[in-house]
Amino acid sequence: MTGRGWEARTVVREDVELHCRDWAGAADRRPVLLLHGLAGHAGEWDALAAALAPGRRVVAFDQRGHGRSTRRPERVDRAAYVADVLAVADGLGLERPLLLGQSLGGHTALLAAAAQPGRFGALVLVEAAAGCSADAPAQIGGLLGGWPLPFPDRAAAVAFFGGGPGGEVWADGLEQRPDGWWPRFETEVMVASIAPLAARDHWADWAALTCPTLLVLGQHGIVPPAEIDRMLALRPEVRAASLPGAGHDVHLERPGELHRLVSELLEEAEEEAEEAEAEGLERLEG
Repeated sequence: MTGRGWEARTVVREDVELHCRDWAGAADRRPVLLLHGLAGHAGEWDALAAALAPGRRVVAFDQRGHGRSTRRPERVDRAAYVADVLAVADGLGLERPLLLGQSLGGHTALLAAAAQPGRFGALVLVEAAAGCSADAPAQIGGLLGGWPLPFPDRAAAVAFFGGGPGGEVWADGLEQRPDGWWPRFETEVMVASIAPLAARDHWADWAALTCPTLLVLGQHGIVPPAEIDRMLALRPEVRAASLPGAGHDVHLERPGELHRLVSELLEEAEEEAEEAEAEGLERLEG
């Protein structure tokens, strides 16, 4: 365990190294697996992970093409991202974890839960939906291409990203080189990663999910209201929360409120699992 509260671990799958942050916690409670969004990094979850641990084990990892994981993977399709989630969960021995993802990470979480029903104990999507606009790749390319690289120093990066805790976290995703501060990703890899989302929606996968699910949105987020309505119409049992004043980076802007919502879902999921186990024992004994 490091002084930061987490231990660095690496999971290798095919040609990709996936770098993980592992917060040790109570082994008898449901673990949590966290997925960052496009162009993000595992460190975005430090505040939430620290709040959830040491009460339970929490793992976040740099997804392929991001952070300290393999920067130029051969594949960036949706299936590759999903397989990485399963590899981390299996490789680190996470038993039916709560799977939480923001933005692209949320979409990956949705598909992972749909791919293996019963593998995850609960699902939380933060500013994520089952679809994506067709012009998203071009928008992402333009947005990332507009960064004034390299940043001359870390302070300039923090200011560009809006300052405050959010700016600090985004700056944490940069690396220092002799000529300044650069992202730990390649823009073309990010564009290629978002392209499959724009090419096909996954409403059928969303509708088929049965695990307890929480949808967390920012009042000023980017998920269209029509998509939110459709998600809730297809799965009326899903709980949804919109956090006032928050934007797309809900997890950075409202970490305390997100922690509260996730903790409530975890407690309910664990109670339901205990009740189901008790009922199963009664049937066996009867």
